Amino acid sequence: MSTTGGPRILIVEARFYEEITDNLVRGAVQALTAAGAGFKRIIVPGIIETPAVIRYAVRSIELRATDHRYAGYVVLGCAIKGETDHYENAARVAMDGIKDLTLQYSLAVGNGILTCRTGEQALVRSDPAGRDFGGQAARACLRMLDVKREMGL
Repeated sequence: MSTTGGPRILIVEARFYEEITDNLVRGAVQALTAAGAGFKRIIVPGIIETPAVIRYAVRSIELRATDHRYAGYVVLGCAIKGETDHYENAARVAMDGIKDLTLQYSLAVGNGILTCRTGEQALVRSDPAGRDFGGQAARACLRMLDVKREMGL
């Protein structure tokens, strides 16, 4: 875990495609570090599990079970189209879960879940020296924190 004087962010990373997730995490960590944000990483098996971690974090605050509060969340992972419908179902469950939590609890979330047709597309999109979707997700989270402050939240 990294600690700074800046906002504290929870990175939720789905490790199903490890090389792709490693790239996403590198980009997110670089962006958060550059912005002076602290972060903690939680690893889950796949993207379907990512919304649950955000809910656990919110619930632990509601129950006062922890003093760890997160200003925002960065969700990282990947779904690659295969021969079955699992790709579509997993992506929908993850995206809907993240959206629902974001709206219900007014969370600042950067969604870095890739949905790609091929592994090659995912590698290009995840590469911090390329499309840097992990960094983009982290910067989106930080921007949404700014928006919340601008709106008085």
